[in-house]
Amino acid sequence: MEYLGLISNKLSVGAKQVAATIALLNENATIPFIARYRKEKTGMLNEVQIAAIADEYHRYLEIEDRKATIFKTIDEQGKLTDELRNRITACWDATELEDIYLPYKPHRKTRADIAREQGYEPLAKAIFEQRAAGDEAIRRLREKREEALQGARDIIAEWISQDEQARNAIRREFTYSAILTTKVKGDKAKNEEAQKYRDYFAVNEPLRRISSHRLLAIRRAESEGFIRVDISPDYEKALDKLARLFLKTNSDTTYQVELAMEDSYKRLLKPAIETEFATLSKEKADEEAIQVFAQNLRQLLMESPLGQKRVLALDPGFRTGCKTVVLSAQGDLLYHTVVFVNNLASTKILQQVIAQYQIEAIAIGNGTASRECEQMVRFAIQNAQFKNQNSPPLFVVSESGASVYSASKIAREEFPNEDVTVRGAVSIGRRLMDPLAELVKIDPKSIGVGQYQHDVNQTRLSESLQYTVESVVNHVGVDVNTASKHLLTYISGLGPTLAQNIVNYRSEHGPFPNRKALLKVPKMGAKTFEQAAGFLRITDSDMPLDNSAVHPESYAIVEHMAKDLHCTVTDLMQRSELRGQIDLKRYVTQQIGMPTLTDIMRELEKPSRDPRTIIEEFHFDDSVHSIDDLQVGMVLPGIITNIANFGAFCDIGVHKDGLIHISEMANRRISNPTEVVSLHQHVRVRVIDIDKGRGRIQLSLK
Repeated sequence: MEYLGLISNKLSVGAKQVAATIALLNENATIPFIARYRKEKTGMLNEVQIAAIADEYHRYLEIEDRKATIFKTIDEQGKLTDELRNRITACWDATELEDIYLPYKPHRKTRADIAREQGYEPLAKAIFEQRAAGDEAIRRLREKREEALQGARDIIAEWISQDEQARNAIRREFTYSAILTTKVKGDKAKNEEAQKYRDYFAVNEPLRRISSHRLLAIRRAESEGFIRVDISPDYEKALDKLARLFLKTNSDTTYQVELAMEDSYKRLLKPAIETEFATLSKEKADEEAIQVFAQNLRQLLMESPLGQKRVLALDPGFRTGCKTVVLSAQGDLLYHTVVFVNNLASTKILQQVIAQYQIEAIAIGNGTASRECEQMVRFAIQNAQFKNQNSPPLFVVSESGASVYSASKIAREEFPNEDVTVRGAVSIGRRLMDPLAELVKIDPKSIGVGQYQHDVNQTRLSESLQYTVESVVNHVGVDVNTASKHLLTYISGLGPTLAQNIVNYRSEHGPFPNRKALLKVPKMGAKTFEQAAGFLRITDSDMPLDNSAVHPESYAIVEHMAKDLHCTVTDLMQRSELRGQIDLKRYVTQQIGMPTLTDIMRELEKPSRDPRTIIEEFHFDDSVHSIDDLQVGMVLPGIITNIANFGAFCDIGVHKDGLIHISEMANRRISNPTEVVSLHQHVRVRVIDIDKGRGRIQLSLK
């Protein structure tokens, strides 16, 4: 593969590492599996590096496919020379490839095509050369002089627009000096819907300096028909670059070439390169937005789980009340009712339910009436006397996507006899118990942790979010005897069919006694087992390593270690003094090196330990319930609800998230909000500005 070196240079990764990674990918190995269990082959590449190699590899495969199309098209025209074939073969830059192909690319009839049909190409060639023969050809023109000259100029204009040097010269001007300008269409400024875009009505900024979120907002305003967008470099500089390439003398022919050159720039070159840069800048903005979305999603999925506790969950509401459900420690629905805020009878119901079901934690959704619902529940707890139980802690849980889940096919399968309100409350409760297990049931795009998610490339967004979910699920690992099919779907190598087969087999034959038993699942072949086994846990297995991230292919090594120390594998996992006696160098083989052995030792120290942090209770300021209660200078507790490139949004309990601009995050310059905050982090913020009319709150961490 000719492009191995190109990938290696671009990513600063060894060519052998690239080749090994691509070989594994071609064997259908997943990125989590390669990163975790094939470190010797890849030279310790991490998931990010492997994903980058995969992206580059697929990009080059697309270029290969494009080359095949180009070869076929040019060959059918009878114009595929050896020189052209060799040049196309050696080209791995997509833009350059399209420039090479441009003169041969099928297109609608152009002005130049019409001029050729009229026989003006010889005249165009004579003029373009800017020699005496050209001046003579112009002097000979008598009939249709202007028509002939116009036809010749049309042909020359096309030649210039297809010239690679010319295109690259204009690209350089766009790169360094392109200005993006916007203008309101007609009287659209008066449109009420357009007002949300008023900050973008008269933009005049260098394209390379516009932030991704501003560019996406501009493009949204453009797509909705409120503004026009233009991207242009300095006109005189652009023409000067072309003049240096094409104007050779000072003659009649030169004047004609100059006219053709100006026409070529205005009519052909500038629009084409503008479209290129509009696409490139949008792609760059998309990637930045998608990256932020993926980072936020990863943080959300890695949020601290409460674990298996009996939970009371409430989906707040004023008019229709707060849908209230009780969940078992396994997440099963035990009871549901409706309670109303500011209602004494509802308070008593809550006290009775908490006592009857021995509730260990309470989850309240963060939507409408959340604060009022929280007040009611805290009042109920504080004024109750519970026998043989402590007052349960209370947690405010994000509702984002809960309504999507409640109306989904998955929710209907889980709770066919319950309405959407009950399902939504269940989702809130389960999110507290295990955010990861519950959130995998929802389309990541519906979780609400991105910016401009509907404006970016949807295919690329879905791919990125899918990869993020897979990465997190495999990082955490799942208990194969309790995991839902939706969670199992994301395990390396499985997919929906095998996930369902595992659940069906479990239902029919009971819990899996060990990892080996997974091979009895229909369609679970050796290769799939290899990919999945290390990420699946079995807590009560007769083989203790089954409840760890140690891969079955490495069990023999661990057993060898235990045998050498005259102990059992369980002893080795439980006793640090035994592990301290192990000389890893003794166990290095051709297949298993120090990286894998080091991972095994780490896992023996903490088998089955959840990598997620411990959950903490949070309490909003009791004196603040709405934006009217806020005053500049107040210092309040808050929860980070979303992160963007320009800052973070924070819930302070007033039904409107405030913005912590990136400049207000630290007493130092930071380039990314994630340097300071993480999603759902508990923070203390200072109110620095309140705009009640626009419902905007400015906050500071400083």
